[in-house]
Amino acid sequence: MNSKKLLKLSEELGEILISQGKVFTAAESCTGGWLGKSITSLPGSSNWFGTSFVTYSYSSKTDVLGVNSEDLINFGAVDERIASQMVSGALKISKADVGVAITGIAGPTGATETKPVGTVCFSWKLKDQDPLSVTEHFDGDREKVRFLSVERALQGTIEVLNKRN
Repeated sequence: MNSKKLLKLSEELGEILISQGKVFTAAESCTGGWLGKSITSLPGSSNWFGTSFVTYSYSSKTDVLGVNSEDLINFGAVDERIASQMVSGALKISKADVGVAITGIAGPTGATETKPVGTVCFSWKLKDQDPLSVTEHFDGDREKVRFLSVERALQGTIEVLNKRN
């Protein structure tokens, strides 16, 4: 796992956001703030990154981000519908222009038959547009799944912003 890679992706994201005059937010669950840590390792990132949410529990997802509690019960936290609600809530609260949500099973426990360890759902959203959600399956231990999740979140945000132009 290469923290320099995350720093490079964070720098690239920051350059794009500055060039587009946009502010970024994140709603993290299984990554526990690692995305925010990667971004705030950059001096000057406060110019384009204002707020991040670490909502690990069901109650924090509902109380802080406004995720529908019935959806959490029916689908579980690791679901594209939940990721979509997380990023929408983060954008609404932060008033940012673009955001990402990450929710998954980093392991070693928490897996189900249909959601093995390494299952991570992402949702990216530009303000006033529909979210783009995907599910990825990463191999590795807890730290590797979390690292790969942060990497994918950064890459996906860069892709969403580049497609906008």
